Amino acid sequence: MSELPKSTGAPAHQNVTFPSAGSTTHGYLALPPSGQGPGVIVIQEWWGLTDHIANVADRLAAEGFVALAPDLYGGNVAHDSGEAFRMMQELPVSRGVELLSGAVDHLLGLPEVTSDTVASVGFCMGGGFVIYQAAADPRISAAVPFYGVIQGELPDFSGLKARILGHYGELDTSIPKESLEQLSEAIQQQSGITPDLRLYPAQHAFFNDGRPETYAPESAAQAWESTVAFLHERLG
Repeated sequence: MSELPKSTGAPAHQNVTFPSAGSTTHGYLALPPSGQGPGVIVIQEWWGLTDHIANVADRLAAEGFVALAPDLYGGNVAHDSGEAFRMMQELPVSRGVELLSGAVDHLLGLPEVTSDTVASVGFCMGGGFVIYQAAADPRISAAVPFYGVIQGELPDFSGLKARILGHYGELDTSIPKESLEQLSEAIQQQSGITPDLRLYPAQHAFFNDGRPETYAPESAAQAWESTVAFLHERLG
């Protein structure tokens, strides 16, 4: 019988810093009960690195993953949608992908991470960054965008290695069904990978239980269950 992985003794939940994109980036790191596991990047909504995103990292850790949520806004959190939109616009996609690449470097360099590749899970703006990051970084082997907002043109998917499981709301007017069809077609044509893009009877941000006006518990539960199974399938 093989030995179970031993805990490294690191705190289960911790704020971390790491070099990224020529600067120092902050983030939130959550470790599983065993102390070790496959790595997952958790990418924030346009609000910033909120308690909701930290909670997602904690939930992934409880499922056996080492989860890192990098702070793409440098400590800032939006208080209303106007501010959130401004902050998202001030973060160029190329800069966000560069910061996320540093987060992957940091995650794969941790002794607690047992996988050779990592997964990426993101929401809203972060869901869009899941797509951009997976297209740019072959170290991403599983990509899970929740109602991902694509800013501008689609990326080049010719170097994509990740399998994609996407969760979207049928009632989400910000992401028309036609745009998902275009996204799926581009991914298939350029990479040969067929993404699994699922629709739920819900609105945008249906997974965020901190926003009762859009939160859809049944859809959120279904999306979460399939996400955890998908991540274990891809990463172990």
